[in-house]
Amino acid sequence: MKLGIGIGWRPEIADEVEALAGIDWVEAVAENLCADHLPDSLVRLRERGVTVVPHGVALGLGGADRPDPGRLAALAARAELLGTPLVTEHIAFVRAGGPLTASPRLEAGHLLPVARTRDALDVLCENVRIAQDSLPVPLALENIAALISWPGEELTEGQFLAELVERTGVRLLIDVANLHTNHVNLGQDPAEALDELPVEAIAYVHVAGGVEKNGVWHDTHAHPVSAPVLEVLAELRSRVDPPGVLLERDDAFPPGTELAGELDAIRATLRQAATVHTPAESGERTGTAEAGERTGVAEAGERTGTAEARERTGVADPAPAEGRAAADPVPAGTRDRTAVAQTALLSALVAGTPAPEGFDHRRLRVQSRALAAKRADVVAKVAPELPEILGDGYRPAFLAYAGSRPMSGGYRRDALDFAEHVLIAGGPADPVARRRLTYWWQDRSGARPPGRTTRLVRAARAVLVGK
Repeated sequence: MKLGIGIGWRPEIADEVEALAGIDWVEAVAENLCADHLPDSLVRLRERGVTVVPHGVALGLGGADRPDPGRLAALAARAELLGTPLVTEHIAFVRAGGPLTASPRLEAGHLLPVARTRDALDVLCENVRIAQDSLPVPLALENIAALISWPGEELTEGQFLAELVERTGVRLLIDVANLHTNHVNLGQDPAEALDELPVEAIAYVHVAGGVEKNGVWHDTHAHPVSAPVLEVLAELRSRVDPPGVLLERDDAFPPGTELAGELDAIRATLRQAATVHTPAESGERTGTAEAGERTGVAEAGERTGTAEARERTGVADPAPAEGRAAADPVPAGTRDRTAVAQTALLSALVAGTPAPEGFDHRRLRVQSRALAAKRADVVAKVAPELPEILGDGYRPAFLAYAGSRPMSGGYRRDALDFAEHVLIAGGPADPVARRRLTYWWQDRSGARPPGRTTRLVRAARAVLVGK
């Protein structure tokens, strides 16, 4: 199925996206959609024939644990709701700890790189098969941007992805901005990675902006697409005609005219690079290409729903999909080793424990600060009352909190825990702000055992009310 040119749909730019000319499809963050109700903007887009693809961020398929059935069911429900031809996720881990390591569960709140080792690849492949068997449509996985690399890696990024495709038949979502990020931060050549990739397995492509600070490229999705990223897109287009190309923007949203300009730049790059002949366009086929077609999004007539997409691709068959062989379960020791390594890394990033051997300590500090800053930004979005109540003191207070309190749940839980932390510490100093924060915490904390924190907050409220 030819997706065409698309843009990431976000509530902040819903009107702008609807008004853009030449948009063939959109991608929406799966976890931000209700399982039984679509935003009106997406309903209108679908009525116009615009395909909507759900893009997951929380499965953590590269993690040591097997995929959570509840998260898989939620992603499947959104696929059914949207009538989408495929769903996408990331090659990353997002949490660690728990039963495999007999340690507290830690949440990164961010996509972290999987070690390119045989152990990690075995775990990822089994997790991908579990996900494929649980989803009603084909799955495509995205390469991520990284600030850090694992010591002792055994495969290049291209080799890792190629073997993943060969062993599972999964499709690829290639983010050219992430290839550029890894070029700047890790010295990985985008052209070399593209040479090693099974480009015939590409479902679609992401293009996004970022910024360089002190020699480190930050994949912000909040800046215009840069010329080097468009050069990587041209490199990819010289090898294959991707079924779809999508512009991502997640913050600092510009006017619709600027989004339209970036889309025009993407179209121009694709046109100019199309002069290079590619095997995929000449009709030559490889075993990978054939497997990709069997497990991916096949050419067909106009989509009429998820059921038709399932029939075309055969993904609904509970037996191992054609084009990928059944595999023995990953030995427990492999998952245990992966769990220990990922937990040690994540603990160093979010809990201040010693850095695991072999990692670049400076890069770990950069990544740790980036994770804390992202937590502060996202909490400010999901709980905008907190920066309003705390004013200029919100960000330094949150960063101090994040340095000693790893995230163990979602961002809304993090917001509550932060407010609780501030109140226990006796803040904020302004009694009016303290009263507002106390009321805010009580209104949202729900039913809780009357523990020490609850008693402290109730006592604070009693004192404030008496003033």
